[in-house]
Amino acid sequence: MKSNLSFSVGFILAIFSVAISTIASATAPELTNKERNILVKEAKAIELSKVLITDDSWNNLPVYRERQFWENLPANIRQQYIKDAEEYLNYNWPVVKATDYLEFIRSGDRRQSAYSACSNALISLVMGELIEGKGRFMDQIINGVWYYSEQTWWGWSAHLYFQKASFGLPDNNEPTVDLGVGEVTSNLSWTYYLFRDEFDKVHPLISQRLKQEIERKALDPYFERTDFGYMGFKGGRPNNWNPWVNYNMLTSYLLIETDPVKKAAEVEKILNSLDKFLNGYSDDGGCDEGPSYWGAAGALLYESLELMKKVTDGKFDVFDDPLVQNIGKYFYQVNIHAPYFINFADADATTGGNPSIVYRYGKAINDPVMMKFGAYLAKLGKWGEGPFGGRVGSQIRNLSLLDELKNAEGKEALVSDFWFPDTEIAGARDKEGSFSGFFFGAKGGFNAESHNHNDVGSFLLYYDGKPCLIDLGREEYVAKTFSSRRYEIWTMQSGYHNLPVINGVEQMQGANYKAKNTSFKAAPKSASFSTDIAGAYPENAKVKRWIRNYTLNRGKNFVINDSYELTEKTGGITSTNLITYCKVTQIKEGFLKLDGDGFTINMTYNPKTVTPKIEFIEIKDRSLRRYWPDGVTRIRMEFINAGLKGSNTLVLTPEK
Repeated sequence: MKSNLSFSVGFILAIFSVAISTIASATAPELTNKERNILVKEAKAIELSKVLITDDSWNNLPVYRERQFWENLPANIRQQYIKDAEEYLNYNWPVVKATDYLEFIRSGDRRQSAYSACSNALISLVMGELIEGKGRFMDQIINGVWYYSEQTWWGWSAHLYFQKASFGLPDNNEPTVDLGVGEVTSNLSWTYYLFRDEFDKVHPLISQRLKQEIERKALDPYFERTDFGYMGFKGGRPNNWNPWVNYNMLTSYLLIETDPVKKAAEVEKILNSLDKFLNGYSDDGGCDEGPSYWGAAGALLYESLELMKKVTDGKFDVFDDPLVQNIGKYFYQVNIHAPYFINFADADATTGGNPSIVYRYGKAINDPVMMKFGAYLAKLGKWGEGPFGGRVGSQIRNLSLLDELKNAEGKEALVSDFWFPDTEIAGARDKEGSFSGFFFGAKGGFNAESHNHNDVGSFLLYYDGKPCLIDLGREEYVAKTFSSRRYEIWTMQSGYHNLPVINGVEQMQGANYKAKNTSFKAAPKSASFSTDIAGAYPENAKVKRWIRNYTLNRGKNFVINDSYELTEKTGGITSTNLITYCKVTQIKEGFLKLDGDGFTINMTYNPKTVTPKIEFIEIKDRSLRRYWPDGVTRIRMEFINAGLKGSNTLVLTPEK
């Protein structure tokens, strides 16, 4: 079966080295909230208001007038950037209509394309003008500036719940700041910073109006309010929204604000909010949202910390903090074989992202494995052979790093094994430094994690870096995804993960539904993960104990073992479910063959204990088809006359 190896538009991940032999255990993690306040303490220690650079001298990235930099970029990159901008020379800036916003409450369609099209136009025009430097794209950039100035709101329809007015349309009288507002604000702030002098040559009201709208629609409401949930000031555990918005807002304050006293206060508020994010992080640095979301969590935390180091001339520096280091190292530990990464929860099965962040994060924490992995990802993704994507500031930074990263030593991070005891995620492969053979990842945890799926105790299995037993990921986001009906979506349900159904009952969502006695042990010849998942099922499952064990016998086989005890039998079917991207064939009783992309795995089972039911599932969802275009198969290993106590073992062995 053909594998989909194309990189997603998502973000990139990373992976960190552990000792060859490790052993650890933990109770199921709770919602972490440790008052570390790393950033506020650092700001106090260095007397931030005294050392903060309040003019533009902190910014060492090339600006519009530095023509030598732009003209010395490789010809192929220059040509493509200019070509991309030329496509928007006659662009008719469209209105985001009222019905575009209303569609979310009518059908659940987020209409993301209505907001992204204009953003792509502005970014392309800005980058084209920076590269060419002849003023040819300036009028259209001005049109883009005026377009956004006239627009009511820069956010996304799904996020209008911040305002007091009824959901569905943005309230012009109450500007709010969501992810979309943050992204647009960052790009417009760079546009103002780079071209304000050029705008003033055309008409002084252009830059004046732009700065006014940036302040009114984003900078002022963010600074004045504390009730946006992602800020963390009202309690709870912030998710990736926190560093995502904060990085964009920090960038914008540093580029736009001219009052030194107010700028210091704005930066201090950002640090206070980022601390709420860090306070909610586990000590092990594991990202429970999954690796692709690390690109909008740990990666943007790093970007903010890098900015803080720049704007204080190196005095604000927390890269030696163990938590900050662990958050970075997580990124490369969970690599299977790029572009495949562990993808529990809503994370994508494959990811691309920004290799420069991986490289720079590794450089900041003095981790050569991470640096080399960033350089490897750059080469894998043909980084620098054409224009970069993303924010204006990110593209300029990547262009300034072009030669360094292209010439850096690249090596894929393929650690032997890893264990995050707080997040309860572990993984191991047959041989360190090689993607050949088996790789498995497993999780304990609880069913109220960020971007949660009901997947306590689930696992995935790859062979030669290709998918065998998989985590599906998530369908395209719609209104239902983040509503009370989330678990009506099949990909969120434990029955479509590599997990048992007990007495006909699947796992339940909520913080009380969790694993216990989770442990991981790794040695040169084997690695094993064990967890009791009985607590992840509701009372009507009638399960007292369900110990799930995964054992990788390195270079030999992979073993799944269930040992259980029920309080009663209800008549519902008990089964062990497996989701695979392989073609499944039953050869005979007790023997299934799984044919994947260039490999065959033989799975043996006890036909007196279980019987397989094989169900092919066509994949129609656009998001899932990026990874599983050929469809997936669910294998239901149904228990035969299961008693109140019992066990079952499945053994997967590669066919040589």
